[in-house]
Amino acid sequence: MTAPNSKEACAILAAARAEGRDALNETEAKRVLGAFGIAVPQGRLLSPAPPPGFAAGLSPPFVLKIVSRDILHKTEAGGVRLGLADEAAAAAALAEMGARISALGHRVDGWLLEEMAPAGVEMVIGGIRDGRFGPVVMAGFGGILIELLQDIAFAICPVDALDADDMLVSLRGRAMLDGWRGAPPAAIGALRDVLLRVGGKGGLLETLQADIAELDINPLIVSPAGAVAADARILLGARG
Repeated sequence: MTAPNSKEACAILAAARAEGRDALNETEAKRVLGAFGIAVPQGRLLSPAPPPGFAAGLSPPFVLKIVSRDILHKTEAGGVRLGLADEAAAAAALAEMGARISALGHRVDGWLLEEMAPAGVEMVIGGIRDGRFGPVVMAGFGGILIELLQDIAFAICPVDALDADDMLVSLRGRAMLDGWRGAPPAAIGALRDVLLRVGGKGGLLETLQADIAELDINPLIVSPAGAVAADARILLGARG
């Protein structure tokens, strides 16, 4: 297991605080995840009006997402496009989304262009800093069905491998991870690993609890090949 780089994560959080922000953008949040050894898609942060060739070195299909301090929930704001076949398709989506979002009065700070993660089961892993219990980790089924299914388990940090397995076994939809209706089984070991990197001893929530009020990795796409954090949100809390 890769050792976490807590210094890098702390520097990202400190820079956001110095700017007076109460949340990280998605690029920053994924850098924090990467500092704790959690896989994220290959991608790059683009300027609001990137020059031709902005997709060079990345393999389609692409995902394009708005980066804006005014928008916390990108999907609800229409700031996400999936399955873009090439740079031309990404440029067209960028122009359309940028014009529409700007017309609504929102700032466009940039764009996140990423390779699409492999298809798999959409999970959520996250946590909060509870005033009484400290960091609390959660795991469950995520994506757009998170509020509908409400199939989520919670545990006080730090959790160990047995705790992580108990959380996953308790989920009503667990059969989806084992291969449902002929689908290939998801990589349970990779899912457990992410859960421990977030909520385990020396994990993200425990190490950064002085700064992080809320974390959501949704969706964490778990395929037979592994687990990839397709989206991430980190809210900063009052220190102390």
